Amino acid sequence: MTAFQTDTTTTTKSSPSLPPVGSRDRVKQFMLKLQDTICNELEKLDGTSTFKEDVWEREEGGGGRSRVMREGAVFEQGGVNFSEVWGHQLPPSILAQRPEAAGHGFFATGTSMVLHPRNPYVPTVHLNYRYFEAGPVWWFGGGADLTPYYPFAEDAAHFHRTLKGACDAHHSEYYPVFKRWCDEYFYLKHRQESRGIGGLFFDYQDGTGQLYRGPHQDSPGAIYSDRLGSLEPRSWEDLFAFVQECGLAFVPAYLPIVERRQGIEYGEKERNFQLYRRGRYVEFNLVYDRGTIFGLQTNGRTESILMSLPPLVRWEYSYQPEPNTPEAELYEIFLKPQDWSNWTPLTS
Repeated sequence: MTAFQTDTTTTTKSSPSLPPVGSRDRVKQFMLKLQDTICNELEKLDGTSTFKEDVWEREEGGGGRSRVMREGAVFEQGGVNFSEVWGHQLPPSILAQRPEAAGHGFFATGTSMVLHPRNPYVPTVHLNYRYFEAGPVWWFGGGADLTPYYPFAEDAAHFHRTLKGACDAHHSEYYPVFKRWCDEYFYLKHRQESRGIGGLFFDYQDGTGQLYRGPHQDSPGAIYSDRLGSLEPRSWEDLFAFVQECGLAFVPAYLPIVERRQGIEYGEKERNFQLYRRGRYVEFNLVYDRGTIFGLQTNGRTESILMSLPPLVRWEYSYQPEPNTPEAELYEIFLKPQDWSNWTPLTS
C-alpha cells in the first residue's frame, strides 16, 4: 500500500525548483494529520470497531504507524497507514527512471488506505498520497479510486465530482488528465476490465512539463496531456497545496456514499458476488500494484503492505453474470471508463 509508481516518465524541458527548507517535515506532518482525520471519521461512522495501531521501524531508516479496523459494523476490514522511509541506496526501479537522483540519499513519505465494507452495496475504496525526495529530485503522487460491487450511478458521480472540485481549485486540466490516468492504471490487463469506476491517479508531479508521466503514450490520458503540451511551471508549494486538498476531499467524497448504502438489506447472492469481485482486488494488488512492489523492494513492513487485501474472498471458474441483472450492469457499464463527473439522471 505504500505506493510509489515506477513507470517510465516523460522528459521535461526544464528542471524543477529545489524543495523549500523543511519540506520533508511539512509533508510528513500533513500525512500524519490526514491519517488521523480519516481514522477519526471512520470510527464515528462505524460506531462499533476502532483502529488498532502498530508503530514500526525500518532497519535501514524510517518507519511508520499502521492502523487496522476489523469486524466493524460497517467495515469488515480496513487499514489506514502512514510511513516515512529514508536511506542511501535507491531502488533500481527509481534510478532507472530518474538517474539524476543517483548519489543522493532519499526520503519518501505517504498515507495510504483501503477499506473493505461488510455490506455488498457499499463500495471498497482506496486512497494514497505520497512524496519522494532525493537531493534536487522531488515529486508528489497519489490519488483515490472507488470499487463498487453493485452499480449506483449517483454514487460514482458524487465521488468523481468531489475529486474534480478539489482538482479544479488548483488547475482546470488536473482532473481531465488524472481521471484518464486512473482509468489506465487500475486496469486488469489479463481480465480486460477495470477494477472499478476510477477516480484520480497521478505520479512524478514536480511542476514541470506535461501532466501525464505514465508508460503508455497511446493511452487517452497521454493523448489528452500531449495536446495540452507543457503546462506553466508550478512550484513545490502549488503542488503541496493541491495534494492537501485532494487528501482532505476523501471524507466528503466517500462517507455520504456509505451512509446511503449501509442499511440496504442483502442476501447470500449479493454477498457471494462481493466476495467474487474482491478477487479482482487481490489480483490487481499482487500482480500490478507498483506500491506493493516498491514496499517489498525497500524492505517495508510486510503486514502493512499487504493489509490492503480483503479478509475474505472467493474465486469462481468462468463466472458470467445473468443478463439484465445489477451484476451484468456492473460489467457492461461500470467497469468501463465513463464520464461520471457529467452524469445526469434520466428524467421520466
